[in-house]
Amino acid sequence: MPKRGYHHGNLRQALIEAALKLIEEKGPTGFTLSEAAKTAGVTPAAVYRHFAGREDLIAEAARQGFDMFADLMQYAYDTGQPSALAAFEATGRAYLAFARRHPGHYISMFESGISVNRTPELAAAANRAKAVLERAAGELSEHIPAEKRPPASMFSAHIWAMSHGVVELYARNTGTASPFPPEDLLETGIGIYLRGLGLIEADK
Repeated sequence: MPKRGYHHGNLRQALIEAALKLIEEKGPTGFTLSEAAKTAGVTPAAVYRHFAGREDLIAEAARQGFDMFADLMQYAYDTGQPSALAAFEATGRAYLAFARRHPGHYISMFESGISVNRTPELAAAANRAKAVLERAAGELSEHIPAEKRPPASMFSAHIWAMSHGVVELYARNTGTASPFPPEDLLETGIGIYLRGLGLIEADK
């Protein structure tokens, strides 16, 4: 079989797409650069024109993932406006939706062991995504009396952790059974948290 023809510049993206497929199938440490090259239809030597090693390839997949994630979070936040509560709840749901729709990117971002500080570009993308949730949390927490108000970064970290836990345990076919859909688990969990802060009324 002849090798695929690539125009200048898109071989790099072809390798990233190949890595994402392998990450979904085998995990972030379950494939080699040679396998990524084979999946992309190029020689192993071609990989090193763009990436020094597997970690660099995964880091770029993670960077692209965080950019997509930040865009999705921003869209969810914007569609919830002008209600601070609706905007905040929408960002939580967006987390779960992203994990389901883009498992390769999600694994690269959160399960590969690659530090978000590996490159300035990766750090910037990760911080952009984090900032959307912190902004939503900050606007919602303005409805809490100042003396009872948690820092926006703590508020958003709690919801991020809850969302991540639901994804890891119940939304990515890990074998952990739940009698409830992941969406319901996340929504009720966020509801309990917000009631505890006095942001929504307790059920009568």
